[in-house]
Amino acid sequence: MSELPYNLVYLGIGSAAWVVAGLKLRAWRRDPSFGLLVVALAIASPSTAFLLAAPLVYRAIGHLTGVGNLATLFVYLGIVGFSAAAVVLALVWTPPEERVGAEKWAPLDDRLRQRVRRRTAVFVALVPVLAALFLAGGPYRPETPLTFDTTFAPRAATALFLMLYQGLFAYALIDIGRVCLGHAARLPAGWLRRGIRLLAAGALTACGYVVCKLAAIALAYVGVGGAEWLSTALGPAFAALGAVGITLGFAGPAVAAWTRRRSDFRALRPLWDLVYRADRRLALEGPPSPAWRERAALRDLEWRTTRRGLEIRDGQLTLRPWIDPAAVGRAERFAQRAALGPGERDALVVAAALRSAVDGLAAGAVPRPREKQPVLPGLDTDPAEERAHLVLVASFLHSPLLERALAEQS
Repeated sequence: MSELPYNLVYLGIGSAAWVVAGLKLRAWRRDPSFGLLVVALAIASPSTAFLLAAPLVYRAIGHLTGVGNLATLFVYLGIVGFSAAAVVLALVWTPPEERVGAEKWAPLDDRLRQRVRRRTAVFVALVPVLAALFLAGGPYRPETPLTFDTTFAPRAATALFLMLYQGLFAYALIDIGRVCLGHAARLPAGWLRRGIRLLAAGALTACGYVVCKLAAIALAYVGVGGAEWLSTALGPAFAALGAVGITLGFAGPAVAAWTRRRSDFRALRPLWDLVYRADRRLALEGPPSPAWRERAALRDLEWRTTRRGLEIRDGQLTLRPWIDPAAVGRAERFAQRAALGPGERDALVVAAALRSAVDGLAAGAVPRPREKQPVLPGLDTDPAEERAHLVLVASFLHSPLLERALAEQS
C-alpha cells in the first residue's frame, strides 16, 4: 500500500489547521481571554497530531529516537490534549441566552475554575497511565505508521492503551458536539451559527473514527483477521472528514469577519476621499495610499477601518458649516417618497449633505454659524452600528438615487 496519499492528507490537514491555530493565538495575544486560548489549544493539539501521524514524519521519529512506533504515543497524546481542550471549551462557552453584549466566554470565577480543574485532572492523571501502558506493551518493531493498532492489539497492555485513548476521545467529541448543537439552535442565522454547526458535524463525524478503531482493535485482540481496513482506511477517512469540519468550524466565522472588515475598509474609501479633500489634516501619516494598494490590504483591518470611520466623522464635523439646508430638505423629501427604510433614509440624507458641503466649500461659500447648521441624522448612532451606517452613506455617495435627490425641486 502506498503511503503517499496518507502523507498528503495528514500533512495537508495538519498544516492548514496550524495556520488556523496560529491565527487564533495571534488573536489571543491581541485580546487575551481564557476561552480564546482554549480554542487555540484545541486546534493546535490535533494539528500537531496530524503532522506526526504522516508516515514520513512517523518513521523519522522512530529512526531518530531508536524507539519503534514512538510517534504513536505522541500522536495519541496530542489527540488527548484536544479532548481535554474540547471538554474545557464546552464548560467555558457561554450559552447565547446568557451572554452579556458580545461576550462569548463565561467569566473565569472560582466556580468555573473548580469545574475546569476537575475535568482536566482526569486527563492529566490518565496521561502517565497511557504512557505506562504503551511502554509496557513494547517493544514495537517494525515501524507500522498505518497498522499499529491492529498489529499490536493482541498484546493486553497495548489493547488497554488503545481502548482508553479511544474512550477519552469519544467522550470529548460527544461532549463538544452536544454543546455546539445546543448553542447553534439558539443563535440567529449567520456565519457564527454555521461555524458552530460545522464544529458539531466535525466532532460527531470523527466519532466514526472511534467506532471503526474500537471494532478493529477488538477483532485483532481476539485473533480475527481481515478487518485491518477498518483501522487503515475507513477510520482515517472519518478522522480526516471530522478534522476538516472542525477546522472549517473554527475558521469560517473568523474568515467571514475578516472578509467583512476588508469589505467595509474598502467601501469607506470614497467617503473618506470626500472628507479628505475638505480637510487634508485627516491623513495623519501623509498622503493616502493609492486605491490599488488598499485592494491588497490584508493586515490590521479592524484598526484601519475603525480609524477610517473616526476620520470620516471628524471630516463630517469639519464640513458641517458648509452643508446646504436646502439640499438636506430635498433629500429628506425624496427619501420619504422613495419609501426608503430608516437606515437608508438617514444615509441618503447624510450623503446629500456632505456632497453639498464639498460643493459649497469648493465654490467659496461663506460658512454658516452654528445655530444655522442643520443637524444630520446618524450622529447618535450606536457605536456597534456606526460602521454599517457610514458604509451605507458611502454606497449612496455616487449613486443615481442621490443624484435624483439632489436634483429634487424645492
